[in-house]
Amino acid sequence: MMSIQQSEVIGYVEMHIGDFHTRRLESLKKLKLTDILKRKNPYLFRAKNILTGEVLVKTLLESYLSSQEEAMFGEFLEGLAIYICSRVYGGKKSAADGMDLEFKKDEIFYIVSIKSGPNWGNSRQIKKLEDDFRRAKRILRTSGQDVQVIAVNGCCYGVDRQPDKGDYFKYCGQDFWEFISGDNNLFVDIIEPIGFRAKERNQDFHQAYAQIVNLFTKEFAENFYTGQGAIDWEKLVRFNSGRNV
Repeated sequence: MMSIQQSEVIGYVEMHIGDFHTRRLESLKKLKLTDILKRKNPYLFRAKNILTGEVLVKTLLESYLSSQEEAMFGEFLEGLAIYICSRVYGGKKSAADGMDLEFKKDEIFYIVSIKSGPNWGNSRQIKKLEDDFRRAKRILRTSGQDVQVIAVNGCCYGVDRQPDKGDYFKYCGQDFWEFISGDNNLFVDIIEPIGFRAKERNQDFHQAYAQIVNLFTKEFAENFYTGQGAIDWEKLVRFNSGRNV
């Protein structure tokens, strides 16, 4: 086992956090109003008594961007975790289906599937992960790996008070970062460098966001307002769910 210096973590974050901000901005600029109107539930917006196009557009954008950002930032954290583990335990990106990281520690071979947080999937998705764990273990055992193999679902934030799931372990937040690094304070130490140039990056994003809101609000008004300036809910529902659209 080796240790990783805070300067190494800072260096990795500063080099790669810009990719997250760039992808986030590019995703926003590629959006089309018609696409997100098709994906979201118009009945929900009606039930919330949304009365203006601007509020509806902002609600659509926030819902869409939240899910996109969670996925993008999850990929960044996955890369950070693999980098840290590579420096400490010689870990590497796993080639096994459904696995993200593999490494050997204390004569135990670990296969790890990394998720953002603890509540990442439904029962079917969890069942698939369990199947992936069993398949990866079986392949390793038949390939001549003469070591104990343990599967781990690692979550970058959150807490799980019962990590032993029977066929695998689930380590979240502090437990996960300590598991891959041997450092029980790493989960706190990484928060500060993640903010590298965040103010500057977010200013660019907020400017682009404001422009998108204005453009989409104008487009929505031109296509989904009544002559009296109200939202034409019938037209919106027909656009979203009608067979002939």
